[in-house]
Amino acid sequence: MGLHNKVQTISYTIIALIAFAANSILCRIALKDNAIDASSFTIIRLLSGALLFILIFSFKTKPVTSRSDRQSRNWKPGAMLFIYAITFSFAYISLDTGTGALILFGAVQLTLIFTSITKGNKLHISEWLGLIISFFGLVYLVYPTLTTPSISGFLLMGLSGIAWGVYTLIGRGSDNPMKDTAFNFKVTIPLVLCLMLFTFPMVNLSFRGVVLAVSSGAFASALGYTIWYMALKGLSETEAGVVQLSVPVIAAIGGVLFVSEPINTRLIIASIFVLTGILAVLIGRGSLQKSKVNL
Repeated sequence: MGLHNKVQTISYTIIALIAFAANSILCRIALKDNAIDASSFTIIRLLSGALLFILIFSFKTKPVTSRSDRQSRNWKPGAMLFIYAITFSFAYISLDTGTGALILFGAVQLTLIFTSITKGNKLHISEWLGLIISFFGLVYLVYPTLTTPSISGFLLMGLSGIAWGVYTLIGRGSDNPMKDTAFNFKVTIPLVLCLMLFTFPMVNLSFRGVVLAVSSGAFASALGYTIWYMALKGLSETEAGVVQLSVPVIAAIGGVLFVSEPINTRLIIASIFVLTGILAVLIGRGSLQKSKVNL
């Protein structure tokens, strides 16, 4: 990978991770403050993402053709997107933020690492060490808020993490990130309509809740996931997994910058551990690639 491509991958990854952190914050605020119910949040989130893509493509006059045009009829990533979104929302009703983050990203890590190993990819010792260090940093960050999760909350968030891991794996093969992400949101529409029919009696809406859901769907999700697909072209399964451990850290830093939350020693130490672990994984991946070239 050339220097230009590396810079692009790093830039896309950072932007996508910020979007993920924003998503986490928006969902947490909306559901914890009872500004909206979990199903309505998911419905508005996914529909607003789909509508944004309809708006974007309505301005395109020249059709873009690519290899992914022939493959974009794959409904699996859209189904994974829906499963991730709905289980994520309902899980946060019964889980606190720290416990939810730990279960979610733990499931994502296991999914991506297991897939990488089953493909025959060997992890460098520094990659294993980096994963452990980063995960320790995440545990250290959320430890004060950890509580024993309910069985339903644990299962829902675990399923959400697995679904997002699969969504990420499929995204590594995307040839046209925007068009593929748009199609994924389109696939969720029938599922969203079914969800709407089943959960209509439980609807709880407020203007603030709707704004939070639209912001999550149209910007943090639709655009964020498009950029994530762009970043995945330059990331291995292990790298894609470990960088996501920084999301809770970014969310905490965002709270310091934008919500005037106090910065503390725990956040600083956790950030150092997570970033050190990510660096170790990147170094390990580079060592593996060099060894393969020398062979």
